[in-house]
Amino acid sequence: MIAFSPAKINLGLHILSKRDDGYHDIETIFYPIPWFDAIEIISSAGDSSSSSSLHVSGIVVPGHPDDNLCMKAYQLVKQDFPHLPAVDIYLHKTIPAGTGLGGGSANAATMLQLLNKKFALQLSNEKLLSYARQLGSDCAFFLQHQPCYATGRGDLLEPIDVSLKGYTLVVVCPGVHVSTAWAYQHVQPRASRTSLKEWIRLPVETWKNHLVNDFEDPVFAHFPVLREIKQQLYAAGACYASMSGSGSAVFGLFAQEMIPSSLSFPDAITKTCTL
Repeated sequence: MIAFSPAKINLGLHILSKRDDGYHDIETIFYPIPWFDAIEIISSAGDSSSSSSLHVSGIVVPGHPDDNLCMKAYQLVKQDFPHLPAVDIYLHKTIPAGTGLGGGSANAATMLQLLNKKFALQLSNEKLLSYARQLGSDCAFFLQHQPCYATGRGDLLEPIDVSLKGYTLVVVCPGVHVSTAWAYQHVQPRASRTSLKEWIRLPVETWKNHLVNDFEDPVFAHFPVLREIKQQLYAAGACYASMSGSGSAVFGLFAQEMIPSSLSFPDAITKTCTL
């Protein structure tokens, strides 16, 4: 059984406060984009005591296979379903890891859905969301399949009416790794301001004056190449450009009449698509 897990971008990201549990309260708007990893699961030949395995192709994924979110999703479900058969997981990565595009979280959410469907577990949407929240702050979003306004750790979700249909999206991943933990350590929470739900109602062409990603100041100061990419996207005619999540991907939105033709980012992975 095969499924495809999408990436996302953040349309604005506010860090509101530090929580007692060590996390931060945020608000952001998650927007799914047509950039996908592929995941296939096949029942292993052994019995329920056999070990599952992960096989990765495409972009290299750092870390031990047991630490991969696909494997963690399987192990989490198996705690409640001890007789769940072992599976061989084939993950083809096209979304770079550590870029703020949510590829790993999307893999985990898709894995939950695959297990539920393949083995007829009859998991409710609420149970799937519970599993997803245990796997990562933004995992729950990838069960939604629509733009969402997110609060809490990014796991409290409300569908939001925003459409970028017809815009061209250019996403640039320059190979710079930004640690999410490091980014949170260097960002200054600020609670009192206009909500992103208000700004997102404005025309896209005005977003550059209002939609802010709070991670940009500390991350751009440490990795100036990311600021330069954002400036290049605006110089090429983007009506809105921003870093996604805590980085390092930077994206630009272009109206149809401003589709870029000569953008070049050496040594970067670049994805261009029509939304």
